[in-house]
Amino acid sequence: MTHAELQATAQAPASLPSDKELVMRVLPMPADSNANGDIFGGWIMAQVDLAGSVLPVRIAKGRVTTVAVNQFVFKQPVSIGDLLSFYATVERVGNTSITVRVEVYAERNPADVQVVKVTEANLTYVAIDREGKPRQIPR
Repeated sequence: MTHAELQATAQAPASLPSDKELVMRVLPMPADSNANGDIFGGWIMAQVDLAGSVLPVRIAKGRVTTVAVNQFVFKQPVSIGDLLSFYATVERVGNTSITVRVEVYAERNPADVQVVKVTEANLTYVAIDREGKPRQIPR
């Protein structure tokens, strides 16, 4: 793909997915932005980590902790006023770990809504007991 094709693909309007589970929605505020008016990448990463843990907590039936961020891609900047929707899909369930893919979509311009995928990530969580030690995932 050429650079122009990649840009066109990245900016092509998307729609909110219907085949993934919506786990969180949030509206970034001015305090979450940098000097350019874009939302801090670290703020988005923290939200992705929270959203990514929703399904593992359900599956593990208790505490989980993030052990790896396997992939994290910022596809588009996020602006104040974008309504962010976080969708999660379980990719793998092991003995103690669960790997999740999180996709983040921004709904922009309420008068003429545009939906764009802004971030995608792949994270691994481990089920832990009260002492913080790994534990088996119930089957």
